[in-house]
Amino acid sequence: MPKRAIITDKAAPAGGPYSHAVIAGDTIYLAGAIPALPDGTRVTGSFAEQAHAAFKNLAATAEAAGASLDDAVRIGVYLRDFADFPELNKIYPEYIKGDNLPVRTTLPVALVGFDIEIDAVLYTGA
Repeated sequence: MPKRAIITDKAAPAGGPYSHAVIAGDTIYLAGAIPALPDGTRVTGSFAEQAHAAFKNLAATAEAAGASLDDAVRIGVYLRDFADFPELNKIYPEYIKGDNLPVRTTLPVALVGFDIEIDAVLYTGA
């Protein structure tokens, strides 16, 4: 089954030589979304402002791939400061909803220039 790359102007530009998403059959792999606007301007406000911007980019990429964050089976969240974990848990349900929540991994990492990055795997099959 061939894969298909997705690039969208509705999300922040990819930060390197990669696609926003790749569709392979019923599975969609979303690259890490950071807190930036579609024109590439970084969102540098509070953690909450950055988290909302990153989730909006992730959702825009899912939509460009013909899906939504409701189709997520796995979410990866990367935090510059793990002290932001409680605030992440307050914001997360605004974007990831439903009874069949995806699995999630949250890790502290050495992000430079922003506080959060989020990636996901979506499944659109039956």
